[in-house]
Amino acid sequence: QVQLEESGGGLVQAGDSLRLSCTASGRSASFVWMGWFRLAPGKEREIVATIRWNAADSVYADSVKGRFTISRDGAKNTVYLQMDTLKPEDTAIYYCAGTNRIRDPQIVSSYAYWGQGTPVTVSS
Repeated sequence: QVQLEESGGGLVQAGDSLRLSCTASGRSASFVWMGWFRLAPGKEREIVATIRWNAADSVYADSVKGRFTISRDGAKNTVYLQMDTLKPEDTAIYYCAGTNRIRDPQIVSSYAYWGQGTPVTVSS
């Protein structure tokens, strides 16, 4: 069984930075895409960013382009989300996810494996 474990969330002020990490472990964690999604109060879970494991292609939500950067370390089976210039509207639970599907990496339902989530709170 594959497990995803996130870390790095916290409480920060607007304009600050955070880096989230997600490490995959367990039975052959060989995902095609690994990504970050977030769930804010009163909203649906949405994509933040996702990266193709073998080619480093990435997809970002428009709301985070230019502020967030997704990257991965194959040797550590870890994906990172560097979040800069954080805004109060970035406040949410951030989830790491992995998929073996090739298509539609920006869609929540494409992902079968999920972490428990790590909270990010940005105060104004």
